[in-house]
Amino acid sequence: MSADDRSAEILDRLRRLRARDAPTHGGRTLAYVYDSGVAELDELAARAAEIARPLNGLDPTAFPSIAAMERDLIAFARRALHGDSRRARAFGSVTSGGTESCLLAVKTARDLWRAADPLRARSRPRLVAPVTAHAAFQKAARLFDLEWDPVPCAADGTVSADEMIRRLSADVALVVVSAPAYPSGALDPVGRVAAAAADRGISCHVDACFGGLVLPWWPGLPAWDFRVRGVTSISADLHKFGYAPKGVSVLLHRGRARHRAQFFATTRWPGYPVVNPTLLGSRSASPTAAAWAIAQRLGDRGYAELTARCVRATRSIVAAADRIEGLAVQGRPAGPAVALIADPAVPAAARVDPHLLADEVARLEFRIQHQPGLVQSNGVRLPHSAHLTITPVTERTLPELLDVLARAADAVRGRPRPEPRAELAALRMLGYGSGSRSGSRVRVPGPRAAWRILRAAGVRVDAGGLPERLAPLMALAERLPAPVAEALLTELLARVSEP
Repeated sequence: MSADDRSAEILDRLRRLRARDAPTHGGRTLAYVYDSGVAELDELAARAAEIARPLNGLDPTAFPSIAAMERDLIAFARRALHGDSRRARAFGSVTSGGTESCLLAVKTARDLWRAADPLRARSRPRLVAPVTAHAAFQKAARLFDLEWDPVPCAADGTVSADEMIRRLSADVALVVVSAPAYPSGALDPVGRVAAAAADRGISCHVDACFGGLVLPWWPGLPAWDFRVRGVTSISADLHKFGYAPKGVSVLLHRGRARHRAQFFATTRWPGYPVVNPTLLGSRSASPTAAAWAIAQRLGDRGYAELTARCVRATRSIVAAADRIEGLAVQGRPAGPAVALIADPAVPAAARVDPHLLADEVARLEFRIQHQPGLVQSNGVRLPHSAHLTITPVTERTLPELLDVLARAADAVRGRPRPEPRAELAALRMLGYGSGSRSGSRVRVPGPRAAWRILRAAGVRVDAGGLPERLAPLMALAERLPAPVAEALLTELLARVSEP
């Protein structure tokens, strides 16, 4: 076999593997992917990424094109987020994605909190955030040794500014608010929380990883960005509503000193001086180049036009969901995220369970995202839901999507949520089903036991890693103590890619 034939065979195999993936274009996957619906942008991004493919973002002095692209992206983001005024001058970095931006925001705030008082050098500060804040902040708290202090939300996904402000004291290194919260689409009370944080000398981060490049052009919203006194940093993902390929994000800080505190630098080894603005050292320049090319091509006007399509599609979906008996929209979404829940105002026989709905929607070749319910520390339950991320291309597929939602609702209306009685009984017999949902004093299964439990629940990795219907698995995960559910899901994801 010639080298060309071997290469062709490899690429054919990759195409066959890709055929099993959720569709990334065309509006049929309403989570994880952000399709502008403009083929020209994909072509432009691919060409820009290829030009930058050999470069290493580790050292922009060796590759000054990277520094030039990052300058342009940061300038664009800070204009969009109103960080370009004399009063609110923002400085920032391009990162590998929203998680890295969030991690760096937490690390920076923790370091500044400790530097403000020598007595804090070995203290463990708190990180205050709504329960609906992205899980990346829980990860940051674990990695950087902060106490995670989640504030309960109302059943509609909104959080009380008063409750958040009551948590703010001298041991808080950072308070986080979302614009908007991914699970519910709610815009957190940025103005009041940030002002209260400023009065107490506490850093306030706005997590706009999801909304940072769509909310600036979304009509009717209160100020939530650097216009707000007390906002000290904002994260915004270019690989979401910036329409760039994964993974590229920006993290902006109010003022140079805060931004410089994000860096790691050392000359205390015999190699080259290491100066890293991000957690990564070597990093691909391809996503940065793609994001740069798209931002150059679209500009404010282009992003405004694409956002207008999201606005129209979101309003249509909310209106259509309100007309479907037994289905409701959680709260009042402020942006292109909609959470569908069972309507609590109708009898059980008329309700549409959102996870059964999501499974039926998948059978009809659209994909929406299962979100488990959560009983919070105050006993208030956030209902399980089905999440929809609305992108510009959604407007094009809207008639078919709305028809699929209505047909799927008709198919599952009145059916009760799966009850994992057998699985829970087996878990109790094995000693894994006792203890509180929060996870105190529970026995956590190891890899072998976790896999036995998953197999009993019908999971088979040789069929793609997940069962065809996720509603039973979600119901089981929600009923288990958190460490047990997390162990099962960890084992599932590990087995999917295990040789």
